[in-house]
Amino acid sequence: MRPVITLLTDFGYESYFVPAMKGVILSLNPEALIIDITHSIPQFNVYKAAFTLWASYKYFPRGGTIHVVVVDPGGVGTSRRAIVIKTRNYYFVGPDNGVLMMAAEDDGIIDVRAIENREFMRPIMSSTFHGRDVFAPIAAYISLGLDISLLGPRVTDPVKLQGITSRISRDSANSVIVYIDHFGNAYTGIKEGDLGGVLGLKYGDELRVNIPKKNIELKVRFLRSYGYANEGEALALVNSEGFLELSINRGKLCPEVWC
Repeated sequence: MRPVITLLTDFGYESYFVPAMKGVILSLNPEALIIDITHSIPQFNVYKAAFTLWASYKYFPRGGTIHVVVVDPGGVGTSRRAIVIKTRNYYFVGPDNGVLMMAAEDDGIIDVRAIENREFMRPIMSSTFHGRDVFAPIAAYISLGLDISLLGPRVTDPVKLQGITSRISRDSANSVIVYIDHFGNAYTGIKEGDLGGVLGLKYGDELRVNIPKKNIELKVRFLRSYGYANEGEALALVNSEGFLELSINRGKLCPEVWC
């Protein structure tokens, strides 16, 4: 099977950045199959990139798919480490700013290496485009069978993102909004297992939602899917990724209303 390399960035689709990365990969491994997860991550939004990677990485072929993420606010050209993570089924390549960790920990981390060996980078390396000069060639070499121990020393303290976890009690749950999708639906960090097991929530129950930063408090029904709500009605449901979601049936919850 052709080796699969995925790309996830905040570069957009109108610039030369993504095709330059693809050119570097294909120059080293013409057999690589390059898949764009997305390049529409809001600029510098590490949290949305981390969640997008987590929600998509597991559906790619196991046993060698290499996920490359370049969302790196303020990191390129600084002392920020570049890392490769080997998990049970995948490789993850990118900056050591936490963007890889949600997915990597989910799959089970086997090894984390700092990328320091210049032999596997482009010979002329800029201080502003590590996606092309560091991450792309490293992914290509891994797809050719490179042992990641050759890249650099083991990393025992990779950066992790803060604030994705939720606080759950018997009658309440507190969470940040971890993701807003194309339809304006807001994903909380509250997991499906907490709803029935801890909160005792059942379909049809009414929830009181409080968003302090927007000074909003209202009641919504907890329903199985969007179609059980009236058009324009706000509701809560468990989405396809197993998180409690706030939504408006045939409407857009974010950013116009709450977020």
